[in-house]
Amino acid sequence: MAKRALDLVGASILLLFTAPIMLIAAVAIMVEDRGAAVYRQRRVGYRGTEFELFKLRTMVVDAEHQGAGYAVNAGDARITAVGRVLRRLSLDELPQVWNVIRGQMSLVGPRPTLAYQVERYTPRQMRRLDVKPGITGWAQVNGRAALPWDERIELDIWYAENQSTWLDLRILARTPLALFKGTYKGSTGGWRAS
Repeated sequence: MAKRALDLVGASILLLFTAPIMLIAAVAIMVEDRGAAVYRQRRVGYRGTEFELFKLRTMVVDAEHQGAGYAVNAGDARITAVGRVLRRLSLDELPQVWNVIRGQMSLVGPRPTLAYQVERYTPRQMRRLDVKPGITGWAQVNGRAALPWDERIELDIWYAENQSTWLDLRILARTPLALFKGTYKGSTGGWRAS
């Protein structure tokens, strides 16, 4: 209950302060290529339940049906100019406050993954689904961009086994620093089609 209360209060405050940023970003996205500003994608969350994740669109329309599909590499030509800025600052993740308010995500937890990624999990890796996915997490503030996929999963499992309000507050406090240092990448190990 304490985690849900923190989620609701934190997401509401975050929404209040970031709504103008999201509005400006949405207008910039639509002006650049006239497509929808918000991208929706099915992700796997708590105990394997699928839900619709919200993001600001950073790639051309229907990017997942072009090039490398869901895989996104550095310098991917499908990323728009506005999208590069949004990704660099992780602003594309801001609409996920709605997922938190709806109870599908938490402020803190493992990043939600795609179904085909979950199909590749070992039984141990499935333990990361024992908690709600988050906007930020233990892996994100511990060098996510520089870590191999298996190490990031291990950090997520550690979080699932050790979660507490105090740990969540530590992660939330460390997230801005990770963003500014450029070590934070809020998505799922390079797979960021949006």
